[in-house]
Amino acid sequence: MSFTAEQAMQLLDFSQKLDTALLDAVVDCFYSNIGSEQQLAQQILTQLKEHPEAWTRVDTILEFSSKQQTKYFALQILESLIRTRWKAIPREQCEGIKKYIVGLVIKLSTETNLEDHKMYLSKLNIILVQIVKQEWPRNWPTFISDIVGASKTSESLCTNNMAILKLLSEEVFDFSSGDMTQVKAKHLKDSMCSEFSQIFQLCIFVMDSSENVSLVGATLETLLKFLNWIPLGYIFETKLVSTLVYRVCNPHYTHTTHTHTHTH
Repeated sequence: MSFTAEQAMQLLDFSQKLDTALLDAVVDCFYSNIGSEQQLAQQILTQLKEHPEAWTRVDTILEFSSKQQTKYFALQILESLIRTRWKAIPREQCEGIKKYIVGLVIKLSTETNLEDHKMYLSKLNIILVQIVKQEWPRNWPTFISDIVGASKTSESLCTNNMAILKLLSEEVFDFSSGDMTQVKAKHLKDSMCSEFSQIFQLCIFVMDSSENVSLVGATLETLLKFLNWIPLGYIFETKLVSTLVYRVCNPHYTHTTHTHTHTH
């Protein structure tokens, strides 16, 4: 689909319904064309991304766009909102965005053709973790119990939830000096430590009972991140070591468990 400059400018008119096919065409032009057409596409996309109401278009784009690149563009808009203006938008809008992203993550992580949208799901996980950093524990006190409870309903959902918990651990304990105040970082670390027993029990449950290779692998990867900060009692006073030893003997998980032992 080709477009004129006048048509492309319609994307910046927020009094009109968003034309997702037109947006797809502009994004496609930006990634595949050169010269003046690409410059026009870049100009439109930059203005759209910087528009203070751009975030209100995100759900429409994610639902109706036929292009992955356009969906990634929408997620960039949303991530910028969460990082810079989350506290400035109305509380009911925050709740709406949170509920929408959680629903989308659950839907995608339990679909049978998971491989087809693995990259998209990974980007949604990053968005969800950014929301968690803003909302938990104050406005989302049940986050840990929610994610642990949901993990027991589906192995594919549990696998993705392990990826989310791993991301959260990295954000809070490894990269927390970046976009958080020291007080906020400490608060998240304290919350993570105080609720860790629920996460630990889930990890042990998976290691003991699951024969799903990708799930056990994801759980091992997540535990590897946790071992940097969890109280030593969890390592030496529980069955964690014996469980890991058992898994080391399984060739499916040798690489990950060797990384554990080498790191620690």
